[in-house]
Amino acid sequence: MKILQNRSIGIDQGDVSLFSDFEDGGEMWTGEGSRERRMTVTFDQPFRAEPSVHVSISMWDVDTSAALRAELVAENITKTQFDIVFSTWLDSRVARIRVAWMAIGELKNFDDWDIPD
Repeated sequence: MKILQNRSIGIDQGDVSLFSDFEDGGEMWTGEGSRERRMTVTFDQPFRAEPSVHVSISMWDVDTSAALRAELVAENITKTQFDIVFSTWLDSRVARIRVAWMAIGELKNFDDWDIPD
């Protein structure tokens, strides 16, 4: 559990189109085996420390002739950004994915002191 101890808590959120491989015959739609797509998201303003980030699929367009295998995670979380990572494998075919995300964390406060190392 992350305990937030600052009076200034920020929530940043968004909804991004991660890919649309159906339109141009991209690898998520036409390929087989392990495939991955990444997108870096930058927060509207920096957090005081690494925030908690939640990602979820807000829209997907998939082929139903094979099993749907997918993983969606947030990686490389920093004070200023994170990576959305979607992966699939074997014969799953994914035409499009849109991802909703939310970051919650402490913000810098005017009472914080910046003491150089």
